[in-house]
Amino acid sequence: MQRITIAVDDKLADEIDRLAKKRGYQNRSEAIRDLARSGLRQAAEEDSARPGGCVAALVYVYEHEARDLSHRLTKIFHEHHHLSVSAMHVHLDHGDCLELNVLQGAVRDVRDLAEHVIAERGVRHGRLVTFPTDIERGHHGRDGSRPHRHRHTRRPKDG
Repeated sequence: MQRITIAVDDKLADEIDRLAKKRGYQNRSEAIRDLARSGLRQAAEEDSARPGGCVAALVYVYEHEARDLSHRLTKIFHEHHHLSVSAMHVHLDHGDCLELNVLQGAVRDVRDLAEHVIAERGVRHGRLVTFPTDIERGHHGRDGSRPHRHRHTRRPKDG
């Protein structure tokens, strides 16, 4: 671990201390490390040209009775089935549903899919949260199973 020194004004230091206390951090360093990681993840999300893969959560709220919207959304996800890992559907009230889709794949492909879904007429709110990953191809057996091909998704090493 490296030690770095930064200078911040009193107001920012107070905000960091309040956050650290509220979230239960043991000290400022832990809070600042988490804030830095979060900022780096956000920068990676914004850089859709970044090579490599990601895992992501696409969350959106939509009107379930909007004209053909359920059909259009289903078609979009079938066309991008290679990116879809899992989905959860929640009925919020008589007119709105919340959908959570776990996605995995190339950053650009995941972002394009999310933007397409969020842009559909009848989708009210949407947000994509991505986490960069390294995707490795594997070919082995485990615990006595026969060897098979699959992929491993690994979180890149960070500080």
